[in-house]
Amino acid sequence: MNDENKPDGSLDCVGLYCPQPLLQTREKLDELEVGQNLEVLADDPASEEDIKRLVKRLGHELVSFAKHGDVNHFIIKKRR
Repeated sequence: MNDENKPDGSLDCVGLYCPQPLLQTREKLDELEVGQNLEVLADDPASEEDIKRLVKRLGHELVSFAKHGDVNHFIIKKRR
C-alpha cells in the first residue's frame, strides 16, 4: 500500500452485523478531514455491497477493496 492510500483512521467491525458496520463507518467518516482515508474491516456477508453503496451515496471514494478469508477490507477516501 502506498503512502497516499495509508489509512488515517481504522474501524474494526468484525463480529458486527447489519446495520452496525454501516452506522459505524458513517460515524467514523464524519470524524475525518476531507482527503483522509479510513480503513474498515468487516465480516458481515452484507458488508461488501452495503459499504460500497454507502461510499457511493455519500460521495466518497472506495480506494481499495479486498477479501482476506471471511473479512472484507476497505480503504475509503473522504471526498467531502
